[in-house]
Amino acid sequence: MTEHKYDFGLVGLGVMGHNFILNVADKGFSVCGLDLDQLKVDQLISSGGDTERVQATTKTEEFAASLKSPRKIMLLVPAGKLVDTAIESLLPYLSEEDIIIDGGNSFFTDTDRREAYLAEKGINFFGSGVSGGAEGARRGPSIMPGGNKEAYQHIKPIFEAAAAKFNGEPCVTYLGPKSAGNYVKMVHNGIEYGLMQLTSEVYDLLKKAGGLTNDELSSTFDAWNNGRLQSFLIEITSEIFSQDDDLTNGRLVDMILDKAKQKGTGKWTSQNAMDLGIPVPSIDIAVSMREISAFKDMRMETEKLYEKPNPADVDKDQFTAKMEQALYFSFIITYAQGLQQLVEASEEYGYELNMSEVAKIWRAGCIIRAALLDDISKTFSANNKLKNIVMAPAFVEKLKGTVSATREVVAYGATYGIPLPGLSNSLTYFDAITSGRLPLNLIQAQRDHFGSHTYERLDRDGIFHTEWK
Repeated sequence: MTEHKYDFGLVGLGVMGHNFILNVADKGFSVCGLDLDQLKVDQLISSGGDTERVQATTKTEEFAASLKSPRKIMLLVPAGKLVDTAIESLLPYLSEEDIIIDGGNSFFTDTDRREAYLAEKGINFFGSGVSGGAEGARRGPSIMPGGNKEAYQHIKPIFEAAAAKFNGEPCVTYLGPKSAGNYVKMVHNGIEYGLMQLTSEVYDLLKKAGGLTNDELSSTFDAWNNGRLQSFLIEITSEIFSQDDDLTNGRLVDMILDKAKQKGTGKWTSQNAMDLGIPVPSIDIAVSMREISAFKDMRMETEKLYEKPNPADVDKDQFTAKMEQALYFSFIITYAQGLQQLVEASEEYGYELNMSEVAKIWRAGCIIRAALLDDISKTFSANNKLKNIVMAPAFVEKLKGTVSATREVVAYGATYGIPLPGLSNSLTYFDAITSGRLPLNLIQAQRDHFGSHTYERLDRDGIFHTEWK
């Protein structure tokens, strides 16, 4: 280590940490990394070249002493106990007004706990979601920080330089106090679950019913990515279908086991939405489908017990056009659900989120970046208190123009036994949220009948109970 004082410190030099710290260094800031693995330390120093610009160590005291005051230290370690362990290891070497930034996918209540704990010691703590994967960390991710607003000014220049850019605007902004950043990242990931599930269902239909080859699927998704469905997930899906398998003569996608893993952020989104009383069925079912996929052996056995009709022939071009409409419709609905959750959570937890800014920082760098987000940002810019984008005139027209095709696609799947839970849940949500009268009056009658839970009436105010016969 030299006597040089560094602008920014990062703990955890795995792939994400290694890439992010080099990204910051590329933008003109001097950086120092900390990791207990000497190999990772050596790799960072080698990648950085100039030790006056990039340095690393395995010694916590040396690391802390090398940073300018107030120290700005980012943690990129797995969520959970390791975050607390890293914080405790740093504390003996920190001073008041120093800043610790958790860049992992921590559960938002853990961030609130850590923020309160460190505030008592005079240390500023930020929960800051980072989206974009390893490539985003290196070239520019979307960054979602929440914490002390005044302290954010110290890290703002670094984050704005390192973040992805959309039309020159950095995809980072101060989101709000306490756990606002981690909460926004959690919902971002929930939306991500929904969009991925929808895309997989469209792939399944195009393959089984439309008979599209992998080359045709690649071309189709590439064409969609040049239209209104333009997004990171559609782009990489096109690339996936063209990837050859090194171990066989076929395409890799056909050799991958149909069991999807998860790290919990989608589940957290669903759980908290239920706590808040916000419906997010497109996200809920995406989590459930990953769970169902895990029961591969059971699925193989039950498939033998039940016959399904063979899909009816379709006109490939017309069918593909309808699939594009259904996917666009369902993408909008999934964003609508996640964004309403953010609106309600902002009120419940005092985040004071600027929803237009949230959509803006998702326009580049992150996994759910899409052309739609520019429209969403403009919609909230006109009305930051909007509860749900299905109410916005711009989206009313988009949904009206695609709902008919979505009904046909969902009906086709139901008729021929092709599971479309994401598409069908999106359609059902739309039909329910746009129905002025739902049959829940009967449920209230049932609840009052068996449990004296009372009900309200249409024709007068008050709470009522009936002694049912």
